[in-house]
Amino acid sequence: MIRLLSCLLPILCLGSLSAAEATPKSAPAAPAAPKWNKLVPQTPEGWSLKTLVVAAYPEHTVELLVYVPDATGTWPCVLDIHGGGWQKRQVEADKPMMERLAQRGFVTALVSYRLSTEAKFPAALEDCKAALRCLRAHAEELKIDPERIGCMGGSAGGHLSGLTAMTTGLTEFEGKGPFPDQSSAVKAAIVMAATQDLVAANATKSTESAVLFFGGTAAELPAVYAAASPITHVRAGVPPVIFIEGEKDTLKIGRAEMMEKLKALGIETEVHTLKNAPHPFWMRDPWCAETVEIAATFFKKHLGEPVLK
Repeated sequence: MIRLLSCLLPILCLGSLSAAEATPKSAPAAPAAPKWNKLVPQTPEGWSLKTLVVAAYPEHTVELLVYVPDATGTWPCVLDIHGGGWQKRQVEADKPMMERLAQRGFVTALVSYRLSTEAKFPAALEDCKAALRCLRAHAEELKIDPERIGCMGGSAGGHLSGLTAMTTGLTEFEGKGPFPDQSSAVKAAIVMAATQDLVAANATKSTESAVLFFGGTAAELPAVYAAASPITHVRAGVPPVIFIEGEKDTLKIGRAEMMEKLKALGIETEVHTLKNAPHPFWMRDPWCAETVEIAATFFKKHLGEPVLK
């Protein structure tokens, strides 16, 4: 009998535990990742969307889509350079970001540059610079202050934004596009999720998109890859540039090294990393809203506020 009771004792004691105490506790559930909310372009109230032809080539007509305020005055301007691996036209996907930025006090514009399937580098860069000259040539009708223009872009557009900014003042990159009497300079730039050293990024094997864009591999065209790398052109006098990256995106080669070169020259630069953000974060909420907030703060600092009349 004593032996039987001793065998039953652990069972009786276990039975006295509450259900909560007897059930193993599970680890707390991980917070759900933010959902991708698709954004649809919609011209904001109080603004008009205008289309300007920058240049017409047999392969493509380069255009500017410009959000112009209905009010009277002059505004700082920001040019967006879309991404897409240099081979896809993603102007529509960038519109919501630029619509929101316009509402923060800017004339905003998007350029449809020639893709790698239409013309090889440096055609895309020359189109971006021609677009900036076009904005200045039409500054009065677009209500732009020509002295206060910046640029931004993501992915392939981020590469072109960085390159446009870093080659400010270098006439060999202007090309033979229209409005040669106007400047293509920018006072500030934002680079989103983009490699800045194409030599290092393609050292082992050139990507398919790079080969299509440049017309050959880095081994075949080392000087071209170097000239196309924003980091190559960092020097005194280039405009301030900040970087916005997604926490879930891949490493952007050359960004950290480029920042070090800028800092050594005393040129303003910093990186913003958006939590849980994938590539391309600026096309979806909640990250589009975060991107616009960062961009508005940065551009207001360097381009200023609109002057209303």
